[in-house]
Amino acid sequence: MAEEASNLQPAAEKKWNVPLSVFFRDARLVFKKDELGSEIIRIALPAAMALAADPIASLIDTAFIGRLGPVEIAAVGVAIAIFNQASKVTIFPLVSITTSFVAEEDTAHKVSNEPPKCESLEKDSSRTVDMKELTEDEMLEKLENGSATNNEKKDPILDDDCKASACKATSVNDSKSIKSKQSKGRRHIPSASTALIVGGVLGLVQAIFLIFGAKPLLSIMGVKSNSPMLTPARKYLTLRALGSPAVLLSLAMQGVFRGFKDTKTPLYATVIGDLTNIVLDPIFIFVCRLGVSGAAIAHVLSQYLISLILLWRLMKKVDLLPPSLNELQFGRFLKNGFLLLARVIAATICVTLAASRAARLGSTTMAAFQICLQVWLTSSLLADGLAVAGQAIIACAFAEKDYQKATSAATRVLQMSLVLGIGLAVFVGLGLHFGDIIFSKDPNVLHIISIGIPFVAATQPINSVAFVFDGVNFGASDFAYSSYSMVLVAVASIAAIFVLSKTGGFVGIWIALTIFMGLRTFAGVWRMGTGTGPWRFLRGRLLP
Repeated sequence: MAEEASNLQPAAEKKWNVPLSVFFRDARLVFKKDELGSEIIRIALPAAMALAADPIASLIDTAFIGRLGPVEIAAVGVAIAIFNQASKVTIFPLVSITTSFVAEEDTAHKVSNEPPKCESLEKDSSRTVDMKELTEDEMLEKLENGSATNNEKKDPILDDDCKASACKATSVNDSKSIKSKQSKGRRHIPSASTALIVGGVLGLVQAIFLIFGAKPLLSIMGVKSNSPMLTPARKYLTLRALGSPAVLLSLAMQGVFRGFKDTKTPLYATVIGDLTNIVLDPIFIFVCRLGVSGAAIAHVLSQYLISLILLWRLMKKVDLLPPSLNELQFGRFLKNGFLLLARVIAATICVTLAASRAARLGSTTMAAFQICLQVWLTSSLLADGLAVAGQAIIACAFAEKDYQKATSAATRVLQMSLVLGIGLAVFVGLGLHFGDIIFSKDPNVLHIISIGIPFVAATQPINSVAFVFDGVNFGASDFAYSSYSMVLVAVASIAAIFVLSKTGGFVGIWIALTIFMGLRTFAGVWRMGTGTGPWRFLRGRLLP
């Protein structure tokens, strides 16, 4: 009994151990080019490049529209802001959920198609070893005895050894047969079909909402009926809305490919679509004299091209028509989708509120704040690439119940994000200090930007870790915690924005945003660092 108690004692201690040290595990291997490191880079780099392609294309798009005049560029800017806000509410939950669900199902599909293990090979391995240990004379004697009886009485060891060899050959043949069938056939992934249906329906709803609500939405944004911006803004927004189904479908399919750990296909499709947009812009805007309508048409055509490329590639991998409607996962998508929708709204409110408080401080302060905010948010694109890689790998590891790989992947991408954040801090700090003249020539705006540079640069490591923690939590399908924690973070951050903007002005707003990102990071550290939720195995508690 005393021996049993001593054996149980370490398990009890492990159960109540808080595994904060997991974040520092194998930190010296953060840049090691092992299998895990190579897999992360292989997924993260194309994902980050695909995420960066759209903003770059938008900048070129803006440069073409800017030649039409200040009224047109201002009108298009307001219309794009409305379109992006409407899309953000639907895109983020859809892509995040699709990536996790497809990764889980694809992994389960691969596991179920693995060839069966040969039991006789395992059971008789020790007896085969004994056979090898026989002397040469003993082996000859057994062979002679076997041949003398004309094989009427077979040697059990030789017989088992032959069976094991035959089973091994059969297993190899079965494995080749399964791989051949998988290469010729298409995978049945119900969540992929569900994602496309949900994306198509949301795209149609968004298109109808933007087309019929264009004028009221523009009025809310300050473009009144007597404004010269109303007509071009309404034309652009209405035409861009026609591309909503393509945008939602393409991003749903990007989520599917991410679940397959394939980020190169979305990158190629995005680059082809954006290059098409850049080529068509001057043709439609200037040659066809369509103005802002031409810019919108070029963008819509590029989005449909991206969707067609992704659909063509996806049809080669997945059977998009499920055998039965019962296999579709609308309930699962809607449940987790609403959770992430609440999360997106909470985060958006914080950033929007900060911008509105800055606007109350005057146009000069608002201009400086907007420049700092765009740099602050744009620099997160590289971290989003790591988040995508972490989500896909962790989701597959949880589906395989390989908790060691899930932990290793989570810690590796988090450590990489911290190093990336430090690098971005230096790059952004020096870039804004010497390159702020690119954004404005107003000395007052430049002076306020210089005040914001320390906050924009110093928060880069916090931002990177926070964004990657999103991918880690989504990979573990911890959508409920991600949503509830963000709502609590938003409540505290909104209070901080109100109080600090009144007492500290521009600096107070940036302190509040730093608190916002700090609390987001703390929420991620708390979940995994205390071994709760899907990470409770870190404390010796098995998952169900």
